[in-house]
Amino acid sequence: MEVRGAFSSDGGKSHRELTPLRLIRGVVCLLVLLLTAFMTLVYCGFVSAVLLRLFSMHRSRKVTSFFFGSWLALWPFLFEKINKTKVIFSGEIVPARERVLLIANHRTEVDWMYLWDLALRKGCLGCIRYVLKSSLMKLPVFGWAFHILEFISVERKWEVDESNIHQMLSSFKDPRDPLWLALFPEGTDFTEQKCTRSKKYAAEHGLPILNNVLLPKTKGFYACMEDLRGSLDAVYDVTIGYKPRCPSLLDNVFGVNPSEVHIHVRRIALGEIPTSEKEVSAWLTNTFQLKDQLLSDFYLQGHFPHQGTEGDLSTVKCLVNCVALMMLISTFTFFTIFSSVWFKVYVSLVCCYLSSATYFNVRPKPLL
Repeated sequence: MEVRGAFSSDGGKSHRELTPLRLIRGVVCLLVLLLTAFMTLVYCGFVSAVLLRLFSMHRSRKVTSFFFGSWLALWPFLFEKINKTKVIFSGEIVPARERVLLIANHRTEVDWMYLWDLALRKGCLGCIRYVLKSSLMKLPVFGWAFHILEFISVERKWEVDESNIHQMLSSFKDPRDPLWLALFPEGTDFTEQKCTRSKKYAAEHGLPILNNVLLPKTKGFYACMEDLRGSLDAVYDVTIGYKPRCPSLLDNVFGVNPSEVHIHVRRIALGEIPTSEKEVSAWLTNTFQLKDQLLSDFYLQGHFPHQGTEGDLSTVKCLVNCVALMMLISTFTFFTIFSSVWFKVYVSLVCCYLSSATYFNVRPKPLL
Protein backbone atom coordinates (compact mmCIF):
# COMPACT_ATOMS: atom_id res chain seq x y z
CA MET A 1 0.00 0.00 0.00
CA GLU A 2 1.26 3.47 -0.86
CA VAL A 3 1.29 5.84 2.08
CA ARG A 4 1.51 9.56 1.34
CA GLY A 5 1.41 12.31 3.92
CA ALA A 6 1.98 16.02 4.01
CA PHE A 7 5.69 15.37 4.30
CA SER A 8 5.98 14.10 0.72
CA SER A 9 3.47 16.28 -1.06
CA ASP A 10 5.07 18.30 -3.79
CA GLY A 11 2.11 20.58 -3.93
CA GLY A 12 2.13 21.48 -0.25
CA LYS A 13 2.86 24.86 1.26
CA SER A 14 6.37 26.20 1.44
CA HIS A 15 8.11 26.12 4.80
CA ARG A 16 8.66 29.89 4.57
CA GLU A 17 7.27 32.60 2.34
CA LEU A 18 9.55 34.11 -0.30
CA THR A 19 9.94 37.60 1.13
CA PRO A 20 11.94 40.38 -0.59
CA LEU A 21 14.66 39.93 2.04
CA ARG A 22 14.99 36.21 1.30
CA LEU A 23 14.98 36.93 -2.41
CA ILE A 24 17.83 39.46 -2.12
CA ARG A 25 19.77 37.23 0.29
CA GLY A 26 19.37 34.27 -2.06
CA VAL A 27 20.59 36.22 -5.09
CA VAL A 28 23.60 37.50 -3.13
CA CYS A 29 24.45 33.99 -1.91
CA LEU A 30 24.15 32.58 -5.44
CA LEU A 31 26.42 35.29 -6.85
CA VAL A 32 28.97 34.69 -4.08
CA LEU A 33 28.93 30.94 -4.76
CA LEU A 34 29.36 31.55 -8.49
CA LEU A 35 32.24 34.02 -8.02
CA THR A 36 34.03 31.82 -5.50
CA ALA A 37 33.59 28.78 -7.75
CA PHE A 38 35.04 30.64 -10.73
CA MET A 39 38.07 32.02 -8.86
CA THR A 40 38.75 28.71 -7.13
CA LEU A 41 38.66 26.94 -10.49
CA VAL A 42 40.90 29.41 -12.27
CA TYR A 43 43.55 29.98 -9.62
CA CYS A 44 43.45 26.78 -7.54
CA GLY A 45 41.77 24.13 -9.66
CA PHE A 46 43.90 24.62 -12.75
CA VAL A 47 47.15 24.47 -10.78
CA SER A 48 46.18 21.52 -8.58
CA ALA A 49 44.13 19.40 -10.97
CA VAL A 50 45.99 20.10 -14.22
CA LEU A 51 49.59 21.23 -13.66
CA LEU A 52 50.27 19.20 -10.49
CA ARG A 53 48.57 16.16 -12.03
CA LEU A 54 51.37 16.02 -14.61
CA PHE A 55 53.75 15.02 -11.82
CA SER A 56 51.62 13.15 -9.26
CA MET A 57 47.97 12.14 -9.48
CA HIS A 58 47.86 11.38 -5.75
CA ARG A 59 49.18 14.80 -4.69
CA SER A 60 47.02 16.49 -7.31
CA ARG A 61 43.90 14.93 -5.83
CA LYS A 62 45.01 15.76 -2.29
CA VAL A 63 45.49 19.47 -3.04
CA THR A 64 42.34 19.66 -5.18
CA SER A 65 40.37 18.00 -2.38
CA PHE A 66 41.57 20.64 0.10
CA PHE A 67 40.61 23.68 -2.00
CA PHE A 68 37.32 22.39 -3.30
CA GLY A 69 36.39 20.88 0.05
CA SER A 70 36.66 24.43 1.43
CA TRP A 71 34.42 25.75 -1.35
CA LEU A 72 31.86 22.95 -1.10
CA ALA A 73 31.59 23.62 2.65
CA LEU A 74 29.83 26.88 1.75
CA TRP A 75 26.75 24.90 0.69
CA PRO A 76 26.09 23.15 4.04
CA PHE A 77 26.78 26.55 5.65
CA LEU A 78 24.06 28.04 3.43
CA PHE A 79 21.61 25.20 4.08
CA GLU A 80 22.04 24.72 7.81
CA LYS A 81 23.24 28.06 9.19
CA ILE A 82 21.80 30.72 6.86
CA ASN A 83 18.57 29.03 5.72
CA LYS A 84 18.12 27.24 9.07
CA THR A 85 17.29 23.92 7.43
CA LYS A 86 17.48 21.16 10.01
CA VAL A 87 19.46 18.14 8.74
CA ILE A 88 18.67 15.06 10.82
CA PHE A 89 20.77 11.91 10.50
CA SER A 90 19.62 8.45 11.49
CA GLY A 91 20.48 4.78 11.08
CA GLU A 92 24.09 3.81 11.72
CA ILE A 93 27.11 5.87 12.78
CA VAL A 94 29.72 5.41 10.05
CA PRO A 95 33.49 5.87 10.48
CA ALA A 96 35.28 8.94 9.15
CA ARG A 97 37.36 8.96 5.97
CA GLU A 98 36.43 5.55 4.60
CA ARG A 99 36.63 4.72 0.90
CA VAL A 100 33.02 3.97 -0.01
CA LEU A 101 30.49 3.55 -2.78
CA LEU A 102 27.36 5.42 -1.78
CA ILE A 103 23.92 4.59 -3.22
CA ALA A 104 20.91 6.85 -2.61
CA ASN A 105 17.33 7.38 -3.68
CA HIS A 106 16.79 10.29 -6.08
CA ARG A 107 13.72 12.17 -4.87
CA THR A 108 14.51 15.61 -6.32
CA GLU A 109 17.13 17.57 -8.26
CA VAL A 110 19.06 18.57 -5.11
CA ASP A 111 19.45 15.24 -3.30
CA TRP A 112 23.12 15.13 -4.21
CA MET A 113 23.76 18.48 -2.51
CA TYR A 114 22.61 17.19 0.87
CA LEU A 115 25.14 14.37 0.68
CA TRP A 116 27.70 17.16 1.20
CA ASP A 117 26.30 17.65 4.72
CA LEU A 118 27.18 14.06 5.57
CA ALA A 119 30.55 14.13 3.77
CA LEU A 120 31.55 17.32 5.62
CA ARG A 121 30.94 15.66 8.97
CA LYS A 122 33.06 12.67 7.92
CA GLY A 123 36.02 14.66 6.58
CA CYS A 124 35.43 13.54 2.99
CA LEU A 125 33.81 16.59 1.41
CA GLY A 126 36.61 17.30 -1.05
CA CYS A 127 36.79 13.71 -2.31
CA ILE A 128 33.10 13.08 -3.04
CA ARG A 129 32.41 12.23 -6.68
CA TYR A 130 29.13 11.63 -8.48
CA VAL A 131 27.89 9.69 -11.45
CA LEU A 132 25.74 12.31 -13.17
CA LYS A 133 24.05 12.93 -16.50
CA SER A 134 26.27 14.50 -19.14
CA SER A 135 23.99 17.51 -19.71
CA LEU A 136 25.05 18.89 -16.30
CA MET A 137 28.62 19.14 -17.55
CA LYS A 138 27.43 21.91 -19.87
CA LEU A 139 26.53 24.23 -17.00
CA PRO A 140 28.70 27.37 -17.04
CA VAL A 141 31.46 27.32 -14.39
CA PHE A 142 29.85 24.48 -12.40
CA GLY A 143 30.38 22.09 -15.32
CA TRP A 144 34.10 22.92 -15.17
CA ALA A 145 34.08 22.13 -11.45
CA PHE A 146 32.40 18.76 -12.10
CA HIS A 147 35.18 17.96 -14.57
CA ILE A 148 37.99 19.08 -12.24
CA LEU A 149 36.47 17.02 -9.40
CA GLU A 150 36.37 13.95 -11.69
CA PHE A 151 32.64 13.38 -11.72
CA ILE A 152 31.62 10.57 -14.09
CA SER A 153 29.30 11.89 -16.80
CA VAL A 154 26.89 9.44 -18.45
CA GLU A 155 24.43 9.52 -21.34
CA ARG A 156 22.29 6.91 -19.54
CA LYS A 157 22.82 4.48 -22.44
CA TRP A 158 24.99 1.58 -21.34
CA GLU A 159 26.45 0.86 -24.78
CA VAL A 160 27.68 4.49 -24.88
CA ASP A 161 28.71 4.83 -21.23
CA GLU A 162 30.39 1.50 -20.49
CA SER A 163 33.91 2.30 -21.70
CA ASN A 164 33.99 5.76 -20.09
CA ILE A 165 32.72 4.41 -16.75
CA HIS A 166 35.34 1.66 -16.61
CA GLN A 167 38.07 4.09 -17.64
CA MET A 168 37.16 6.53 -14.85
CA LEU A 169 36.73 3.78 -12.25
CA SER A 170 40.14 2.35 -13.07
CA SER A 171 41.70 5.66 -12.00
CA PHE A 172 40.00 5.54 -8.56
CA LYS A 173 41.70 2.36 -7.32
CA ASP A 174 44.60 3.95 -5.41
CA PRO A 175 43.85 3.21 -1.72
CA ARG A 176 45.85 6.32 -0.71
CA ASP A 177 43.16 8.55 -2.26
CA PRO A 178 40.04 9.11 -0.12
CA LEU A 179 36.92 8.35 -2.15
CA TRP A 180 33.19 8.79 -1.78
CA LEU A 181 31.64 7.72 -5.08
CA ALA A 182 27.92 8.58 -5.08
CA LEU A 183 25.53 6.74 -7.39
CA PHE A 184 21.78 7.18 -7.87
CA PRO A 185 20.75 3.78 -9.28
CA GLU A 186 17.26 4.98 -10.25
CA GLY A 187 18.97 6.99 -12.99
CA THR A 188 16.60 9.96 -12.71
CA ASP A 189 14.68 11.89 -10.08
CA PHE A 190 11.36 10.54 -8.81
CA THR A 191 8.05 11.76 -10.24
CA GLU A 192 4.60 10.18 -10.13
CA GLN A 193 4.64 9.72 -13.91
CA LYS A 194 7.99 7.92 -13.81
CA CYS A 195 6.78 5.85 -10.87
CA THR A 196 3.76 4.70 -12.89
CA ARG A 197 6.03 3.60 -15.76
CA SER A 198 8.33 1.85 -13.28
CA LYS A 199 5.40 -0.05 -11.73
CA LYS A 200 4.18 -1.13 -15.16
CA TYR A 201 7.63 -2.44 -16.07
CA ALA A 202 7.90 -4.24 -12.72
CA ALA A 203 4.50 -5.90 -13.16
CA GLU A 204 5.41 -7.08 -16.68
CA HIS A 205 8.74 -8.56 -15.54
CA GLY A 206 7.78 -10.06 -12.19
CA LEU A 207 9.71 -7.50 -10.13
CA PRO A 208 8.65 -5.80 -6.86
CA ILE A 209 6.11 -2.97 -7.15
CA LEU A 210 7.67 0.11 -5.56
CA ASN A 211 5.69 3.20 -4.55
CA ASN A 212 8.30 5.67 -3.26
CA VAL A 213 11.32 4.86 -5.42
CA LEU A 214 11.89 3.72 -9.00
CA LEU A 215 13.29 0.34 -9.95
CA PRO A 216 17.09 0.65 -9.86
CA LYS A 217 19.26 0.25 -12.94
CA THR A 218 21.84 -2.32 -11.98
CA LYS A 219 24.61 -2.20 -14.60
CA GLY A 220 26.28 0.94 -13.26
CA PHE A 221 26.29 -0.38 -9.69
CA TYR A 222 27.70 -3.73 -10.83
CA ALA A 223 30.45 -1.97 -12.81
CA CYS A 224 31.43 0.06 -9.72
CA MET A 225 31.55 -3.06 -7.55
CA GLU A 226 33.43 -5.04 -10.17
CA ASP A 227 36.15 -2.41 -10.59
CA LEU A 228 36.44 -1.04 -7.05
CA ARG A 229 35.56 -3.92 -4.71
CA GLY A 230 39.21 -4.55 -3.88
CA SER A 231 39.87 -0.92 -2.85
CA LEU A 232 36.67 -0.02 -0.99
CA ASP A 233 35.94 -0.23 2.74
CA ALA A 234 32.14 -0.43 2.52
CA VAL A 235 28.96 0.56 0.69
CA TYR A 236 26.70 3.20 2.23
CA ASP A 237 22.97 2.84 1.59
CA VAL A 238 21.51 6.35 2.03
CA THR A 239 17.81 7.18 2.05
CA ILE A 240 16.68 10.83 1.96
CA GLY A 241 13.31 12.29 2.97
CA TYR A 242 12.08 15.89 3.12
CA LYS A 243 9.62 17.91 5.21
CA PRO A 244 7.29 19.56 4.42
CA ARG A 245 7.92 18.89 0.71
CA CYS A 246 10.68 18.17 -1.78
CA PRO A 247 12.79 21.26 -2.58
CA SER A 248 14.02 22.61 -5.89
CA LEU A 249 17.39 24.29 -6.34
CA LEU A 250 15.82 27.74 -5.97
CA ASP A 251 13.97 26.62 -2.83
CA ASN A 252 17.38 25.86 -1.35
CA VAL A 253 18.97 29.10 -2.51
CA PHE A 254 16.16 31.32 -1.20
CA GLY A 255 15.63 29.28 1.96
CA VAL A 256 11.91 28.61 1.55
CA ASN A 257 12.14 24.79 1.59
CA PRO A 258 12.70 22.33 3.14
CA SER A 259 12.37 22.82 6.88
CA GLU A 260 13.91 19.40 7.58
CA VAL A 261 16.06 16.96 5.62
CA HIS A 262 16.17 13.43 7.01
CA ILE A 263 19.12 11.24 5.97
CA HIS A 264 19.16 7.57 6.94
CA VAL A 265 22.51 5.78 6.58
CA ARG A 266 23.13 2.03 6.52
CA ARG A 267 26.71 0.73 6.29
CA ILE A 268 27.02 -2.50 4.30
CA ALA A 269 30.15 -4.65 4.49
CA LEU A 270 31.48 -5.73 1.09
CA GLY A 271 31.18 -9.38 2.09
CA GLU A 272 27.39 -9.01 2.22
CA ILE A 273 27.22 -8.08 -1.47
CA PRO A 274 27.38 -10.95 -4.00
CA THR A 275 29.84 -11.00 -6.88
CA SER A 276 27.95 -12.32 -9.91
CA GLU A 277 26.03 -9.79 -12.02
CA LYS A 278 22.71 -11.63 -11.65
CA GLU A 279 23.01 -11.84 -7.87
CA VAL A 280 24.14 -8.20 -7.60
CA SER A 281 21.09 -7.14 -9.63
CA ALA A 282 18.77 -9.06 -7.29
CA TRP A 283 20.57 -7.65 -4.23
CA LEU A 284 20.20 -4.05 -5.44
CA THR A 285 16.51 -4.54 -6.25
CA ASN A 286 15.95 -5.96 -2.77
CA THR A 287 17.84 -2.99 -1.25
CA PHE A 288 15.48 -0.57 -3.01
CA GLN A 289 12.52 -2.59 -1.81
CA LEU A 290 13.76 -1.94 1.74
CA LYS A 291 14.18 1.76 0.87
CA ASP A 292 10.60 1.84 -0.35
CA GLN A 293 9.33 0.50 2.97
CA LEU A 294 11.59 2.86 4.90
CA LEU A 295 10.15 5.84 3.01
CA SER A 296 6.58 4.61 3.53
CA ASP A 297 7.22 4.58 7.28
CA PHE A 298 8.84 8.02 7.06
CA TYR A 299 5.83 9.54 5.29
CA LEU A 300 3.56 8.00 7.93
CA GLN A 301 5.61 8.78 11.05
CA GLY A 302 7.61 11.85 9.99
CA HIS A 303 11.04 10.43 10.82
CA PHE A 304 13.44 7.55 10.18
CA PRO A 305 14.36 5.10 12.98
CA HIS A 306 17.39 5.66 15.24
CA GLN A 307 17.69 9.44 14.87
CA GLY A 308 20.54 11.56 16.19
CA THR A 309 23.58 9.74 14.79
CA GLU A 310 25.34 12.99 13.82
CA GLY A 311 25.61 16.34 15.59
CA ASP A 312 25.16 19.88 14.31
CA LEU A 313 27.82 21.66 12.31
CA SER A 314 30.12 23.95 14.25
CA THR A 315 29.11 27.55 13.53
CA VAL A 316 32.61 28.77 14.39
CA LYS A 317 34.31 26.36 11.97
CA CYS A 318 31.84 27.27 9.23
CA LEU A 319 32.50 30.99 9.74
CA VAL A 320 36.28 30.54 9.83
CA ASN A 321 36.19 28.56 6.57
CA CYS A 322 33.88 31.13 4.97
CA VAL A 323 36.00 34.13 6.02
CA ALA A 324 39.28 32.48 4.96
CA LEU A 325 37.85 31.57 1.58
CA MET A 326 36.40 35.06 1.07
CA MET A 327 39.78 36.63 1.82
CA LEU A 328 41.51 34.34 -0.66
CA ILE A 329 38.90 34.95 -3.36
CA SER A 330 39.03 38.72 -2.75
CA THR A 331 42.78 38.63 -3.34
CA PHE A 332 42.35 36.69 -6.59
CA THR A 333 39.60 39.08 -7.71
CA PHE A 334 41.72 42.15 -6.96
CA PHE A 335 44.67 40.86 -9.00
CA THR A 336 42.38 39.86 -11.86
CA ILE A 337 40.69 43.25 -12.13
CA PHE A 338 43.26 45.80 -10.98
CA SER A 339 46.68 44.24 -11.50
CA SER A 340 48.79 43.44 -14.56
CA VAL A 341 47.20 42.56 -17.87
CA TRP A 342 48.98 39.20 -17.61
CA PHE A 343 46.50 38.12 -14.94
CA LYS A 344 43.68 38.74 -17.42
CA VAL A 345 45.56 36.79 -20.08
CA TYR A 346 46.08 33.91 -17.62
CA VAL A 347 42.39 33.85 -16.67
CA SER A 348 41.34 33.89 -20.34
CA LEU A 349 43.66 31.02 -21.25
CA VAL A 350 42.55 28.93 -18.27
CA CYS A 351 38.89 29.49 -19.20
CA CYS A 352 39.61 28.31 -22.75
CA TYR A 353 41.38 25.23 -21.43
CA LEU A 354 38.63 24.33 -18.92
CA SER A 355 35.92 24.80 -21.55
CA SER A 356 37.62 22.54 -24.07
CA ALA A 357 38.76 19.94 -21.51
CA THR A 358 35.23 19.68 -20.11
CA TYR A 359 33.63 19.51 -23.55
CA PHE A 360 35.97 16.78 -24.80
CA ASN A 361 36.23 15.09 -21.37
CA VAL A 362 40.03 14.96 -21.32
CA ARG A 363 42.44 15.09 -18.38
CA PRO A 364 46.25 15.22 -18.40
CA LYS A 365 48.10 12.02 -17.59
CA PRO A 366 51.12 12.02 -15.24
CA LEU A 367 54.44 12.28 -17.06
CA LEU A 368 56.00 9.73 -14.70
